[in-house]
Amino acid sequence: MTTSLVFSLDRTIVIAARRATVFRFFTDSERFARWWGAGSTIVPEVGGAVAIVYPDGSRASGTVKELVRDERIAFTYGYEKPGMPIAPGASLVTITLEDAREGTRLTLRHDVADAATRDLHVQGWRHQLAVFARVASADEHAGAARAIEQWFAAWNERDDAARAALLETSASGDVRFADAHGLTTGVDDLSGHIAGALAFMPGLSLAQRGALRMVHDVALVEWAFVDASGVERMRGTNVVRFAPDGRIADVTGVPA
Repeated sequence: MTTSLVFSLDRTIVIAARRATVFRFFTDSERFARWWGAGSTIVPEVGGAVAIVYPDGSRASGTVKELVRDERIAFTYGYEKPGMPIAPGASLVTITLEDAREGTRLTLRHDVADAATRDLHVQGWRHQLAVFARVASADEHAGAARAIEQWFAAWNERDDAARAALLETSASGDVRFADAHGLTTGVDDLSGHIAGALAFMPGLSLAQRGALRMVHDVALVEWAFVDASGVERMRGTNVVRFAPDGRIADVTGVPA
């Protein structure tokens, strides 16, 4: 690799997933390919080959130079097609991971030989890291649909212990809930609010309408209160934010 890499592109993002989850995308070729393109591979060891296949079929390659589990990876990077701005082995990408409240802070540094090449890659990395954040958070939150099912089940559970168990499984201990009639913090407070809602709205149950729609750590879930005959009495949307461990952290109910 050339020693004249005097220009660098730096970018920092926060991914809604834990560090171990994020790092798996550098040690597993199947996951590596999710954020680069089908056919991309990585050999997760110093000296291991990096092969990137973009969706348009163009290719880049490199070699792993440093690998510290759950903390850092560095690899050379260059395009295989002649005449491209970076030849194979002619730049260095270093990615560092740190814990953040929202998940994992990823810092990227791409060392290149000149300012023009650096500037040419700004938008590419902006896009590629956004894709990475999306697929890594999707991996972390693969159980989101199940958590939402348990959330709705808790809202229809009259037994206090059973309701608390559903909430403790699906939601963070300090889960926040807000809608037009409730504002709670924590599982115990929320469970008490649900008990009150069940008492003051006899004969009504809360039903999920359709599948959740999710990107990164935020999901939209449609809901309706229905009576015993199935008639909808109220409907709306829950805006749900998930914690880095995959449990529900915050729900805001917006009536239709």
